[in-house]
Amino acid sequence: MTAMLSIEGLKVIYHGFSALKGVSFDVEPGESFGLVGESGSGKTTILRAIAGLAPIASGTIAVNGKRLGARRDKAFYRRVQMVFQDPYGSLHPRQTVDRLLQEPLAIHGLGQGEQRIQQALDEVGLGSGFRFRYSHQLSGGQRQRVAIARALILEPTILLLDEPTSALDASVQAEVLNLLEEIRGRRKLTYLMVSHDLAIITHMCERLMVMQSGEAVENLDVSQLAAHQVTRSYTRNLLKASAGFDRRTRLRP
Repeated sequence: MTAMLSIEGLKVIYHGFSALKGVSFDVEPGESFGLVGESGSGKTTILRAIAGLAPIASGTIAVNGKRLGARRDKAFYRRVQMVFQDPYGSLHPRQTVDRLLQEPLAIHGLGQGEQRIQQALDEVGLGSGFRFRYSHQLSGGQRQRVAIARALILEPTILLLDEPTSALDASVQAEVLNLLEEIRGRRKLTYLMVSHDLAIITHMCERLMVMQSGEAVENLDVSQLAAHQVTRSYTRNLLKASAGFDRRTRLRP
């Protein structure tokens, strides 16, 4: 089976600083794959490199077997969409929800705008009453649902999720994470998810890669992580840091 997303020897350098040092991994079709590690480990840099937002020094990125060039075209953004960490910063404050959802449709020349917008809002649990509100009129969880709807409206096959719930309260986190799970199952999407929170990765992903200082430390199945079957001291320290965390309380409202 061809990997839906394949990263090989990826290096990213910012002004002489090596943010990624030859990272490699594959994500299978329909899989949810997690990237974990502390701040500065390079997790988000991987997502930005895939999306064409980071300077790639060397290495390759392939989507469904097709190697990406230096620039991302419209076809790429139809297939791959990103949900950012901060729902307060990722939505234009002077645009209504309707305008935010119309914009990607206009860029890609897609018709049936009314139907697509209504379907996207329904899918993320927001009715038509939210359509003409501005982002400052929405709660944090509602804003992130709009951001997810904006990503879904182009009917992508891959979602890049950059700490999509870290700015939200715990009970709202649970709702958004469960929504993302339902959408993946219904649409058969592939997720690449960044989080520093091992409980969230355990809840959402089948496999994960642990990162430190721009390098891959360890690759695990989530069942291995849950059973603490890890081999590297860095991963053990991450597990210790998350000890005492009640996953059921956090992730089930």
